[in-house]
Amino acid sequence: MQNMSEDAALTLSRLPLFPLQTVLFPGGLLPLRIFEVRYLDMVQRCHREGAPFGVVCLEQGSEVATAPRPGTDRAAETLHSVGTLAHIEHLEQARPGLLHVRCRGGQRFRVQQRDKLKHGLWVADVELLPHDLTTPVPEELASTVISLQRLIDSLRAQATGAEQLPITPPYHWQDAGWVANRWCELLPVGNELKQRLMSLDAPLLRLELVSDVLEKLRLDTAR
Repeated sequence: MQNMSEDAALTLSRLPLFPLQTVLFPGGLLPLRIFEVRYLDMVQRCHREGAPFGVVCLEQGSEVATAPRPGTDRAAETLHSVGTLAHIEHLEQARPGLLHVRCRGGQRFRVQQRDKLKHGLWVADVELLPHDLTTPVPEELASTVISLQRLIDSLRAQATGAEQLPITPPYHWQDAGWVANRWCELLPVGNELKQRLMSLDAPLLRLELVSDVLEKLRLDTAR
C-alpha cells in the first residue's frame, strides 16, 4: 500500500477492503471474527505493518464468500463508494485459522478505483475525505447528548466488562460529529440510512438528522 500526498488531498493506493453488512463510523469500535483465508492474511499483514484496511458496507452480497448457484450471480458483491479506515487495536489468534480482532474507525474515504483479486480480496485506490470539523452541539440539540449519556450509563450498568461496551472513553459530548456518529451506531435503522449519514460531510446536519430519527422513534414508541 502506497501513500501519495498532493496539496490537501491524500490518496491511498491498493488499500485492502473488508466488505461488511455494517457501517463503520470514525471513532467507532468494530469487533471482528475472521476465518476466511482472504482476510486472515490481509489482517495479519496490516497488523504487522501497523497499517489500516478499509471497511465498506455491502450494497449486495454476503460477508462470507459463497459460490453462485448455476444460472445465478448470487455471489456478486456490490460495495458502497464511501468507507472508513479501520485501525487494528487488538488482535488475538483464538486458534489456527481464527482471529479475534478489535478495530477503531479512522478517516473516511471515497473509492476511486477498485479491483477484485483472484483469491477474492478487494483492493482500491481511495481518496481520504476531510475529518469532521469540531462543531459545538447547539442548545436546540442538547437533548441528543443527554439521551446518549443516559443510554451509555444504562449499557455500562448492564455490561460485565468494558469489552462489551459499544462506546468507550474518551467521550466528546460537545462535539456534534462525535455525538452523531455514536447515535448512528446505536440507532435501530437500516444500513442504507446509516451509510447516507456517514457519507455526509457536515457533522451538524448529521446530528440534526439523527435528532429527527430519535423524535420519530419516540413518537412510534408512544403509540
